[in-house]
Amino acid sequence: MKNSKPILVLEDDIVDAMTVRRALKENEIFNDVIIKKDGEDALQYLQDESNERPAIILLDLNMPRMNGVEFLKIIRSDERLLTIPVVVLTTSRSEQDKIDTFKLGIAGYMIKSVNYQEFVKIIKTIKNYWEISEFPESKG
Repeated sequence: MKNSKPILVLEDDIVDAMTVRRALKENEIFNDVIIKKDGEDALQYLQDESNERPAIILLDLNMPRMNGVEFLKIIRSDERLLTIPVVVLTTSRSEQDKIDTFKLGIAGYMIKSVNYQEFVKIIKTIKNYWEISEFPESKG
């Protein structure tokens, strides 16, 4: 992708996490992929100063302990994490989820497809977006 920073994936389903990894490779995205199973684990990762800030976060909304919307509220209130682009990658077709997440400054909202080839196209769309977008540098 645009840089060599890691991609942070918040996904509690191991099969979906493996699918994301596979689709990234199929789209020639070779950044390190950090997978966290919920918002609490992801926040611990992000708040650890020894970890490199991710270039992008792929966020599932339906997770245990801390869901995606709760996670977004916290990172959008943290000056150090505010500029990390977040793309929601979820099965939720809820209009309220879309509204809530866009209000919190997401870069995109993608519905996961059960068809693998369709999912690869979704990842390609994210790659294309990332390659043409200009993002501010993350602080910290």
